Amino acid sequence: MPLVAGIDSSTQSTKVEVRDVESGRIVAGGRSAHPTVTPPCSEQDPQSWWHAFESAWDRAGRHEVTAISVGGQQHGMVALDGDDAPVHPAKLWNDTESDSDAGWLIAQLGSAQAWAAAVGSVPGAAFTITKLSWLHRTHPDAWRRIARVLLPHDYLTHRLTGAYTTDRGDASGTGYWSAIDEDYRLDLLSIIDAERDWASTVPTVLGPMDIAGEWGSSVVAPGSGDNMAAALGVGLRPGDVMISIGTSGTVSTVSPTPTSDPTGAVAGFADATGRFLPLVCTSNAAKVLDAVRDLLDVDHDTFDRLALDAGPGGPVLLPYFDGERTPYRPAATGSITGLRTDVTREQFARAAVDGVACGLLDGLDALGAALGGDSGIDGRIVLVGGGARSAALRSVIAGLADRDVILAEIDEAVATGAAVQAAAVSEQVDHGVIQQRWGLGDGAAVDGVDGGDVRERYADFRDSTAG
Repeated sequence: MPLVAGIDSSTQSTKVEVRDVESGRIVAGGRSAHPTVTPPCSEQDPQSWWHAFESAWDRAGRHEVTAISVGGQQHGMVALDGDDAPVHPAKLWNDTESDSDAGWLIAQLGSAQAWAAAVGSVPGAAFTITKLSWLHRTHPDAWRRIARVLLPHDYLTHRLTGAYTTDRGDASGTGYWSAIDEDYRLDLLSIIDAERDWASTVPTVLGPMDIAGEWGSSVVAPGSGDNMAAALGVGLRPGDVMISIGTSGTVSTVSPTPTSDPTGAVAGFADATGRFLPLVCTSNAAKVLDAVRDLLDVDHDTFDRLALDAGPGGPVLLPYFDGERTPYRPAATGSITGLRTDVTREQFARAAVDGVACGLLDGLDALGAALGGDSGIDGRIVLVGGGARSAALRSVIAGLADRDVILAEIDEAVATGAAVQAAAVSEQVDHGVIQQRWGLGDGAAVDGVDGGDVRERYADFRDSTAG
């Protein structure tokens, strides 16, 4: 029985899925936690990801697999010296210390529009290029020791193969690889350091069906960013929109053509198959629900029940607890309006759910605007991620979205997508062949609840706090 493995290396943990190539059945799995991080300084030792993989692999039973692939958290900066040791802890996507560098870089090129035209996205603090600017500005000694710059998934692929590779999907989130031109923009890196040989510093970009190397007797696929792997894992269909609810929230769709949004709301990513993955990311999603649940001192089921018992019309919460990426407010904190002396626990829980749901649906609106009036994203909303386990959040999104909403049947979209890629590369067949064989793309319909006028009240509160 041939097996493949998919790895999900996220902000919080590394997860491994081992699947049967023919049926897609999960044979084994393992998980190991990463060090906890909290913005604005969000850093991890990349070597801890490898240790977490080894631990998760042990827990999965160390099966013999024909192929393996890594899906990793996007954007992070992994700067290595000539001996492949980190010159500084890896900056993660949700680290916001490079916010001023983002503004400086935009000014150097002339405008946000110029960046969107160059690489498909406007760099914010999440993007790798801003983190490189921060390291150059704040740690010159570490900067001088850099030999390689990788992304988190690249680092784990390197530990498996010894090669320095990435893929087009993850590369498109750096701010210096263009999904429009399908190539590096080394001139943009030269804005930071014109003396460095950037061509030898960045990894080779592999195609969707290329082989990164071997790990023992296993083929190592190119891997990709977590959002690209998740799109593979849920079997995202043309016209569908995926809303992934984890530490952050993302709203994305597959597109046959690249996008370029000068507002910066929509990142013009490539995907892992040769197409494109325009995406909106919010920094705050499931962790907002967890924070409010902890304040109320209740379990997940009780929290959902409280929120659904409240009904619409209570307080409005802006869920920008740890700064926000969309809208771009890196220094923001959460805020609430409409509190009265008779406020209830139920209303407080509902305000948190409504706030997260409205933020995600704002992302859906931005995606439609960037793709144009005839965007074609009028299909299903596919919910995925740990936060999608919240019955209250699912029901509120379905009630506000005015379209079919389903909950993806898979539990770990990123690990599943990485396994899809591993199988496709191993057999050299289209990813869709594997998705169809494994029955990916289905889910349970979600019934909506009345949201009242919360989106209008949320928008008013959001706009009143801008600036």
